Amino acid sequence: MHYLPCVEKELHTDTRAADAAVIWLHGLGANGHDFEPIVPELGLPSSLAVRFIFPHAPEIPVTINGGMVMPAWYDILEMNIDRKIDEQQILASSEKIRALIDREIARGVESDRIIIAGFSQGGAVAYQCALTFEKPLAGLLALSTYFATEKTIFPSEANKALNTYVMHGDFDPVVPAQLGERAVARLKEMGYPTTYSTYPMEHQVCMQQIKAIGVWMTQRLG
Repeated sequence: MHYLPCVEKELHTDTRAADAAVIWLHGLGANGHDFEPIVPELGLPSSLAVRFIFPHAPEIPVTINGGMVMPAWYDILEMNIDRKIDEQQILASSEKIRALIDREIARGVESDRIIIAGFSQGGAVAYQCALTFEKPLAGLLALSTYFATEKTIFPSEANKALNTYVMHGDFDPVVPAQLGERAVARLKEMGYPTTYSTYPMEHQVCMQQIKAIGVWMTQRLG
């Protein structure tokens, strides 16, 4: 099996094997190292044995950036509010993340101790992957992103009650907060237990938010 290249970071320092995992997808033009420095800032308890996996997106031409080749989970064709995208590519990326989940399960991590997280483009893939995965997961974290496949997705029964945490910046000029709000409305309409938090920031993360993510992850994995 060919897997996406990933950065891996173990939270604990003892010899225990990880019994929980977080698969965290970066945004357009970034790579798996982007969120690696956040791990020690989350404040997770030392009792948790968590493996963080930060996959690198493949490099593809991106239409909105003049066809420039860069790390991307899918092509964005238009940057209007509805974000015209290549949906086949988002589905293909979702399958690549699904393979990483299966690999963690094969490594001995129960599916319901695996969190899927994503920022911006990575969040759009995280929505598709987590909500359709056929085994129960621990949670979905959607950061400064949008629900790109909300009209076409076929959710799995296994994750129909998946705990979902959506976070957004009030002043995001790249993915307007309106899109985060729309995603939350759709998730609630579909019956998902969803929490929505906003922060006075642009298209980024902030320390207050990182601490809140740590609390949520501890609740999901503790």
